[in-house]
Amino acid sequence: MPNYWLLKSEPMTYSFDTLMKDKKTVWDGVSSFAALKHMRSMKKGDLAFVYHSGDEKAVVGIAQIESAAYPNPNENDERLVVFDLKAKEKLKKPVPLAAIKADKAFAQFHLVRIPRLSVMPVEKKLWDLILKMSK
Repeated sequence: MPNYWLLKSEPMTYSFDTLMKDKKTVWDGVSSFAALKHMRSMKKGDLAFVYHSGDEKAVVGIAQIESAAYPNPNENDERLVVFDLKAKEKLKKPVPLAAIKADKAFAQFHLVRIPRLSVMPVEKKLWDLILKMSK
């Protein structure tokens, strides 16, 4: 059974459309202790929403974790990890943060409670609700 995650990306830096074009990438650039802890919990086959931060503020696509976390080969700090990520599908319609915040089911969701966290777990029931909102 896969785990579910949400990965934030500034679309000006690396957008979901770029991931779709690239097909896969190394997810890096994370330095927050909490986000790195979540990355170390990921397994190959887990699924992740890609969320565009910045002006867009919306869940836009689904990706699949392709490797466990491993030390960033471009850093001299073994605490900084990366993982391989593969594009799966773009959502039919983006799910804006405003819509998520407006639904009481998301009151305890990290995206609402800890908005600066760049990598976070998503409970299965919230994953399913976001998918439903994207139809």
